[in-house]
Amino acid sequence: MRILILFLLFNITLYSQNYKDKISIVQYSADFSKDGELSLDQFKKYNTFKFNLETDQEIFNKDKISFVPTIIIYHNGSEIKRFEAGISLKLDPECIGKIQKEIDGLLSSKF
Repeated sequence: MRILILFLLFNITLYSQNYKDKISIVQYSADFSKDGELSLDQFKKYNTFKFNLETDQEIFNKDKISFVPTIIIYHNGSEIKRFEAGISLKLDPECIGKIQKEIDGLLSSKF
């Protein structure tokens, strides 16, 4: 039983770190705010992840998510930019262009 618990904790820790590797776009949402989400399909060549408040409460707490939906861009474990819906529960569609601009900046800084 102890081995199983340690194994689960180890895997949760590894998974929770992997979603911030390299260039990652993470959308945090909840069942009640699905209408306010944005599609991240155009960013599939990067790491894209989606977490749900109802099933990933620990990650929400750790990442200090106050509003849903929220999109955060990470680069090698560091938060680069956060887009929050606020009380409207809808992300601004212009966020997609802003996300692309941030990614372009990260890519150009590598050279």
